Amino acid sequence: MSGAITDADLAAHLAETAGRILLEVRASGMFGGKSLGKAGDQTANQFLCHALREQRPDDGLLSEEEKDSAERLNKTRVWIVDPVDGTREYGEARADWAVHVGMAVDGEPEIGAVALPGLDGGVVLRTDQPRAVPPAPATLRMVVSRTRPAREAVDVAEQLGAELVPMGSAGAKAMAIILGQADIYLHSGGQYEWDSMAPVAVARAHGLHCSRIDGSPLIYNQADVYMPDLLICRKEHARQVLDLVAAARI
Repeated sequence: MSGAITDADLAAHLAETAGRILLEVRASGMFGGKSLGKAGDQTANQFLCHALREQRPDDGLLSEEEKDSAERLNKTRVWIVDPVDGTREYGEARADWAVHVGMAVDGEPEIGAVALPGLDGGVVLRTDQPRAVPPAPATLRMVVSRTRPAREAVDVAEQLGAELVPMGSAGAKAMAIILGQADIYLHSGGQYEWDSMAPVAVARAHGLHCSRIDGSPLIYNQADVYMPDLLICRKEHARQVLDLVAAARI
């Protein structure tokens, strides 16, 4: 593709292509167990990083699978990618894994695409093509980790009378709200920038509330890429969730 491609088109094209590559790696039958996740991660990462350096050589880059460089801290535009978000789910051939490709501008999550290759036909949600989010049902639904549901999230869900929806990757959880499969994603167990940057960019573009669980903004391209918590939800639920979290922490 030419260098004239827009940032949003580039993010979506790379996320979708990396998703197809990952499906091919799994279908090859050459890898099993943990080696499948490692092979998929490394193969998709090589594609994404080489493509971004070719297409956007002046931008910064942060990837889960790439050695970090302080050089990105001096960049206004920084691409942040997660080649396979939900490695376990990818290896189990579940639907709840994702590919994240996003760009932060001065720390703000501006451009993003999240590919969900495990869904029928593959789905790519992107910042420049927002879709209508289905209305919330009578009973709220909160997505939580399949293996380690955060106590804080479970407690808030109980107070809201919300149904817990166990799910794998952070990207799949965030996109579940856009797809009408959930209403709230509250996470307090710690993540890294690549886990949430592209999903947050896409969620914001679709009109969702995105913040830390104390209500402060999510800022990216930091020297320390650890992010303790986040909240992604429909805007009409944000105040109540933030108040419940605050009350629990007093």
